[in-house]
Amino acid sequence: MDPTTVFCPNGNCHARGQTGQGNIGIHSRKAQRFICHECHKTFSATTGTVFYRLRTAAETVVLIVTLLAHGCPVHAIVAAFGFDERTRADWWARSGRQGQGVHAYLVEQPRDLGQVQADELRVKTQGGIVWMALAMMVKTRVWLGGEVSEQRDMPLIRRLIERVRRCAARRPLLVCTDGLVSSIRAIRETCRDPVHTGKGGRPRLRPWRNVLIAHVVKRSERRRVIDTERRIVDGTPARVETLRRRSQGDGVINTASIERLNAPFRERLAPLARRCRALARYTVTLHEGMVVVGTVYNFCTPHASLSHTQQTTPAMAAGITDHCWTMHELLSFHVPLSRWAPPKRRGRPSRALQHLIERWCRDHG
Repeated sequence: MDPTTVFCPNGNCHARGQTGQGNIGIHSRKAQRFICHECHKTFSATTGTVFYRLRTAAETVVLIVTLLAHGCPVHAIVAAFGFDERTRADWWARSGRQGQGVHAYLVEQPRDLGQVQADELRVKTQGGIVWMALAMMVKTRVWLGGEVSEQRDMPLIRRLIERVRRCAARRPLLVCTDGLVSSIRAIRETCRDPVHTGKGGRPRLRPWRNVLIAHVVKRSERRRVIDTERRIVDGTPARVETLRRRSQGDGVINTASIERLNAPFRERLAPLARRCRALARYTVTLHEGMVVVGTVYNFCTPHASLSHTQQTTPAMAAGITDHCWTMHELLSFHVPLSRWAPPKRRGRPSRALQHLIERWCRDHG
């Protein structure tokens, strides 16, 4: 138990989310509990992870979640380990929430994406058809996020592009999609920043510079692609070709990387497989499974096209991590809370509030 690497998970504490400040102590080694000397609250070492308040051994939970994340049938796990399906579903939901936190904290940070490819998957459910939209960074093969919706429309694409926006720095960006018309408007309206002039009213939105859009439209007959049309919607051919070569080398404008990413998702998520009996019942469950599979793909799955000499995951190629994570590392990662911010009040702050601001709001380096 190392108190210097632990932060207070209490949302009402002034020291929340900060490590190495001397406010964390060991409360009980036997019970694996820490104490925060700022708010005087105790908390478990597994607080904020998948293993919080679970009586089952962590090794067993890791093993079952690993099997589920790689496409093992649920009835096979139930028959082999003897756990109830509701227990398995609870662990899967916990893993989905954990994956969302890890993805938001580590992946959704501004970086130079270069080229992004996006695509939509048609998923069968017990109530009908839903659509799953995915996006990835081509150069490092990082899965940038996904969204699930009952309609393949503008709100779905807009939410997906908003996730891409949170991952993108203000650098030249090439977005390659299929021929969905709504993606053009979604990209143009999402990649904008407000221009504050100090005047009243709604600020004007300024589009990002150097955002290029390309479409790859495929025409099929009898389930076979007979023609492929490549369109440059925004940008010049020279600039599009420059960004494309930086991210994928030789070739032409395509969506091959995101279509290749669809394969592990269809392999590991049973509702995505074609002509199967494992239909999803709820959209939330489908979204949780998508997050677990995508996070395991980013942090725990080496990609053969990234390096021929060592095992390199997409997160390693993007500089997010320095090693291939194990499933236990992923499920036990503590996502820090946002730092405490002083309340906005009129007048001069009190001395007590000034002391809290100097103690917890300054940069600790």
